[in-house]
Amino acid sequence: MSDKARSYLSTALDLMEDKALRRDDVDWDEVRRAAFTEAGNAQRPSDTYRAIEAALASLGDGHSGFYDPKREKELYGDEQIRTPVEGRALAGRVGYLSLPGVLGSEKVYQQYVREGRNAVAKANRANACGWVIDLRRNLGGNMWPMLAVVGPILGDGDVGSFVDADGKETVWSIEKGSPRLDGDSMGWGTSPPVGGGSVPVAVLTSRSTASSGEAVTVAFRGRPDTRSFGEDTTGVPTGNVQHRLSDGAVLNLTEVKDADRTGRAYDSPIPPDQPVVDNLGRGGSNDPVLDAATQWLSERPGCA
Repeated sequence: MSDKARSYLSTALDLMEDKALRRDDVDWDEVRRAAFTEAGNAQRPSDTYRAIEAALASLGDGHSGFYDPKREKELYGDEQIRTPVEGRALAGRVGYLSLPGVLGSEKVYQQYVREGRNAVAKANRANACGWVIDLRRNLGGNMWPMLAVVGPILGDGDVGSFVDADGKETVWSIEKGSPRLDGDSMGWGTSPPVGGGSVPVAVLTSRSTASSGEAVTVAFRGRPDTRSFGEDTTGVPTGNVQHRLSDGAVLNLTEVKDADRTGRAYDSPIPPDQPVVDNLGRGGSNDPVLDAATQWLSERPGCA
């Protein structure tokens, strides 16, 4: 193996051993032995990719990933094909927001937040007495633009946290509708609260609600007058950190669990408060999950 390839592989393995959420569950001597055996007589960084992917799989977190330079540009570039944010007013003065996942460049995030806040304003034209936040098609991405969109509905204050392998917490909060991490602004400016940030909210989840979609789910857990409907989420409510390697590849490493405002941490599928089988995407023309959510909202004092 060349010195360059050896150094590249060692750097990736060191990052995993030092920072991975499940680092204490792994026999690192064995992982390193297997990785260097897999890499064999690697001469270039790219010759070690398979060994890195195998080492990541040994973590068993179901969320970490490795992206070569080409894939990294596809994921984090400006050219993104994604589902638009949708906002509309439902009967009974209920606001509806369908919040898809988003991943890309800063330009993509800025566009997403503008689109999302416009969708919230559109859905709130009748001064909504309650909200449906539909996360059933949210496959994940970057949680901060998502929180910048729903922040005015969530309301100001602490809404969750990350918890690392040592139990250290970093707090997510909303201030004037804008997300913060341990008090530091994550960008996108302020946005006035909707309904004072305290109107009832129904959160819709499905088995496709994953990663940062689950983080948004967690941000609503423990919020007063809030109830979730649908199906269990995918089961990766954990946070990843991107580590860029010397050739431009990215090691996307799971380093933290998501925790709600009550302090409960999650690392498996999140069940809804009210289970409802989701027909959408399975040939069904009706939407029993949305029906259950709007029925609950119609019974809230402000909407009755």
